[in-house]
Amino acid sequence: MSTRSAFLAAGVAIAAAIFLLRPASDLSRPGDLGEAVADMILANATIYTADPAMPFAEAMAELKGRHTMELNLSGNVVLPGFIDSHVHFIDGGLQVWLSRMDGHMGIANSLAMRMAGIDKNTNNPVGGTIMRTTEGEPTGLLVDAAMKLVFDVISEVSIHERRDALLRASRHALMRGVTTVVDVGSYFPGKSEKQVWQDFTDIYEWAHSVETMIMRVCLFFPMPTWSRVYDLIHEKGRMLSQWIHLGGVKAFLDGSLGSSSALFYEHYKDDPRSYGLQLVDMDYLLNTTLELDKSGLQIAIHAIGDKANDMLLDMYEKVVDLNGMKDHRFRIEHAQHLAPGAAKRFGKHGIIASVQPDHILDDANSAGKKIGIERAERSSYSFRSLLDGGAHLAFGSDWPVSDINPLQAIRTAVSRKPAGWEVPWIPAERLSLDDSLKAHTISAAYACFLDHVLGSLSEGKYADFVILPSTSWNEFGSDIPDHVLATYVNGKQAYP
Repeated sequence: MSTRSAFLAAGVAIAAAIFLLRPASDLSRPGDLGEAVADMILANATIYTADPAMPFAEAMAELKGRHTMELNLSGNVVLPGFIDSHVHFIDGGLQVWLSRMDGHMGIANSLAMRMAGIDKNTNNPVGGTIMRTTEGEPTGLLVDAAMKLVFDVISEVSIHERRDALLRASRHALMRGVTTVVDVGSYFPGKSEKQVWQDFTDIYEWAHSVETMIMRVCLFFPMPTWSRVYDLIHEKGRMLSQWIHLGGVKAFLDGSLGSSSALFYEHYKDDPRSYGLQLVDMDYLLNTTLELDKSGLQIAIHAIGDKANDMLLDMYEKVVDLNGMKDHRFRIEHAQHLAPGAAKRFGKHGIIASVQPDHILDDANSAGKKIGIERAERSSYSFRSLLDGGAHLAFGSDWPVSDINPLQAIRTAVSRKPAGWEVPWIPAERLSLDDSLKAHTISAAYACFLDHVLGSLSEGKYADFVILPSTSWNEFGSDIPDHVLATYVNGKQAYP
């Protein structure tokens, strides 16, 4: 029987009471399991635990004492379930497609502009730009907050469609080995905050009440609604259940590279008049962050350009000075382009860089055109520098901007070679396989205060894991596969 057929037929059920056996341990010795009888033994596996106390094991057991079933994996690699640190989850399930998938630029046809009342006399909204011809006529391209002008006249997706989208999104993520996502919601500059809260009550709470949740989510909410988040956590706690965790709040400081709205010190190469957009007032952001931090809420703020990242680092340092040292776990979402010295500043206060390796696959070819090759190569996706500077790296996809695919993201972080490239893009910023795996497992769990229950195969944690087709660690390291064979959540098979 093939390995795939064997584990599908066996229906492995490894629960939180995990017992690990080191490589070369003898499962036949009763003393290895103490006096307990194992319900299931996952044997002859190559288990990467992401736990520095025991990085590798060759067997896992569920200790409940009912009966024993052994599954021989013939060396197959087992990893902790992947955590995707940045998704717009329900939008991914809806397969929403904007003109720019990053959500920072949209295009409206003439009918949509008429419905929205956009013409040559319409002023740019704060934090947004209506792109115009040389005669001042709108072209239809709307950047960041300007998209709200059209959002307001677009028909809303029904609750039933969004509920179906959650299930589709969950199945797609599980197929890729993802067992937990950090959902930053359907919230973009210029868009109303209400959709995120409707998704929480009508989609997530509903799915939990009817017991249709099949994977874990950590939810972030728009910063302007932070008092509502605080009240919810005060009433119900951070863990609504094993499936739903309340993370914190998110805000935007700038836009994106592709829409020329990421905020830089120097102008864009293809538009000498533009340095990008600052989407929020810094006094408001500082004062709000101070209150959030005092209230115990985690803060995640989007910054892509080098100036935007420095502004956030300055602000976080002020918050620490005023509120004192504690376990803040401040997050910067994307941290895509960094000025010299910025990577070390992340480490000073243990700031989390929530990054998306697969964006490299596009930006390696396009960043030089936007900001110049020299600037792009000294500032972009500085993963190695961030780790060396003491930052915590958390990998994500930004799905549906990029596909949710941790194995591909790990391969990208290790090689930094887009399709067709013979040499890596910025090779000094490559990561080791171990660092990349941790950024998608234990470090990603740390980044959302879930490292006590997720992120590693350790005693007392949820038994979320994936089985790969690789049959040795050397095979896995030399040829990272493009798919998983199976995904387990809480010890139960969730895919296929």
